[in-house]
Amino acid sequence: MNHLGLSIRYEAPSDAGEFSGYAVIWGARNGHNEIVQRGAFARSLQAHQRAGTKPLMLWSHDQADIIGVWSEIREDDTGLFVRGKLILEIDEGRKAYERLKAGAVNGLSIGFRVPPGGEKRGANGARILSAIDIAEISIVGMPSASGARITDIRSSGRVNESAAAFVKACREATRSLQPRK
Repeated sequence: MNHLGLSIRYEAPSDAGEFSGYAVIWGARNGHNEIVQRGAFARSLQAHQRAGTKPLMLWSHDQADIIGVWSEIREDDTGLFVRGKLILEIDEGRKAYERLKAGAVNGLSIGFRVPPGGEKRGANGARILSAIDIAEISIVGMPSASGARITDIRSSGRVNESAAAFVKACREATRSLQPRK
């Protein structure tokens, strides 16, 4: 839009449905009496990269409910960091997005296999996991690891009310500056 040489542009963000969080926290005991050690995913993530694949993004471990794609999966100082985007063009992706926005769910959970030699028993019989072949990461209502949570979700891709109000105010201001006929 252009009024009296003043150019105003606004664009709806294209990041609706994007979110990030931690699928695993290093050293935290989960509800299955498992503790994941730092570096446990390195081999599996490298294998995915070589094969040109990524773990699936599922709704509650249901292989029939692929709800999005992971854009980033990496180990950091805290745990297994993930960033993904829900597919908002399908019913399952839209439903998951609305649940996340409403705060109804924010858990993450992994589907995996432990390769030979990738585990040992620790104190209190805990299963210590040092190598994990990850197949999928799910959005869930009740994660077995309390710290495995979505920490950030991008809001709607529509122009928000404050942006629309700003544009309206600018239009009115530029109209008031135009010479009267």
